[in-house]
Amino acid sequence: MAPKLSDYLSEDEVIAVKGSLSRPISGLAIDSRRVVPGNVFFALPGLRTDGAHYVDEAISRGAVAIVAESMPRTVPSKVTYIHAANPRALVATVAQRFNKSPDRDLNVVGITGTNGKTTVAHLVRHFLGGETPVGLLGTISYDLGARTVPSFKTTPEAIDTYGMLAQMRDAGCREAVMEVSSHGIDQQRINGLRFGAAVYTNLTRDHLDYHSSMEEYFEVKSRLFTGEQGPRPVVAVINLDDPYSSQLLARLDRNQAHVTYGENTEAKVRAEDVVFGFKETSFRLIWPQGEMTVSSPLIGRFNLSNVLAAVATAYGMGRDPAAFVGRLDSFAGVPGRMERVEEGQPFNVLVDYAHTDDALRNAVAMLRPVTPGRLLVVFGCGGNRDRAKRAMMVRAVQEQADFVFATADNPRREELSQIFHDMEEGVTDPSKITWIEDRRRAISLALDMAKPGDSLLIAGKGHEPYQEFADTVVPFDDRLVARELIAIKRIAAS
Repeated sequence: MAPKLSDYLSEDEVIAVKGSLSRPISGLAIDSRRVVPGNVFFALPGLRTDGAHYVDEAISRGAVAIVAESMPRTVPSKVTYIHAANPRALVATVAQRFNKSPDRDLNVVGITGTNGKTTVAHLVRHFLGGETPVGLLGTISYDLGARTVPSFKTTPEAIDTYGMLAQMRDAGCREAVMEVSSHGIDQQRINGLRFGAAVYTNLTRDHLDYHSSMEEYFEVKSRLFTGEQGPRPVVAVINLDDPYSSQLLARLDRNQAHVTYGENTEAKVRAEDVVFGFKETSFRLIWPQGEMTVSSPLIGRFNLSNVLAAVATAYGMGRDPAAFVGRLDSFAGVPGRMERVEEGQPFNVLVDYAHTDDALRNAVAMLRPVTPGRLLVVFGCGGNRDRAKRAMMVRAVQEQADFVFATADNPRREELSQIFHDMEEGVTDPSKITWIEDRRRAISLALDMAKPGDSLLIAGKGHEPYQEFADTVVPFDDRLVARELIAIKRIAAS
């Protein structure tokens, strides 16, 4: 028998219902363009548009039920109309039930923070992996156990999140790792989801075009740990090196299990005797039951923090670090995260996703001491995003870079001249920066400047294979462009 709407929703959970809740349904949708016959359409309010504007289209495509913030005067007889106080929260509840609560069958790890989420997620999956596959939802891709598909949102909408968790469960996964963005938390995409572990990496200035202040940004992040949008995580994993960690620890339930990590001597999982090299980082790893010497292929202090976060998470879930840390040797890295472009050139080229002032500062600070020659940087600032951070990003790069090529990132609907104008306010040495509108040309000029022993960092887009201009998306991958240009220059020089 086909499932009925009443199997997943009762009248006492909503304000009013017109029509029958016994109506058979085929699935759930929040995008009218994806509605198929038999779907329930949730008309969600959004930042740019309101789902209520697309109700007629959803019905024309075969929606048999509508969930919205208001009730119309008249409702077609073939449709059940549901007036909900909070459609966003309700869609998560219904999606969880429709997919048979996959988070009850999976031990889900949620990772939040401004920087490091993607690398930590990949590391945690690597440490937890074994006889059964470990699912992954993140910025780069969604690994569903039986197949991997490209990512379209760091934290998908609730319908997609629960649907993909169900696919992981059905593919034999027993654990899943997901990046949890502040947008995902604030828009209630993870409502009701039970986390075996919640991980906090750090909080630096980002997304203030969405959040009104750093305080609000922190408030949203903290909801993952406090149970405001679902059960409290079984264990909280918190970076004790981050200034916000004390506030977050104070918000945990008194009896809630937690693991701290960092270089802080009070951290439960910590690193001591750290030596940063160009190709590896070595340190002494200490946890409550033991210690060991570790050599990590991930370089730089922020990657040390990422490794410690992943170790602390696996440890908090009952794994013995002595048994899994050795897997670091086989970790292939993360696409677009300090990814080395190696085409036989006598200098280093690295592509990284760093797109905040803090991430850029960490990136150049990591490369500076291990670069015998000059440190060159190509980067830009995204359009239609927090304008105040642009000058801060330029200052962060110029602190340690020898020369900077400022260029386009994803301009989106904003004029590049305005973006450059905002960036110029952060210039500290005009003789060490040039402005090149075309990103490919900027990379080409930087490669021309690079000499043996130099490091060239191409920052901001990382794994992204595109550039956004207004309503147009064009193919552009920093890694492929750099490889192509290096090959062309080699041929021209021969």
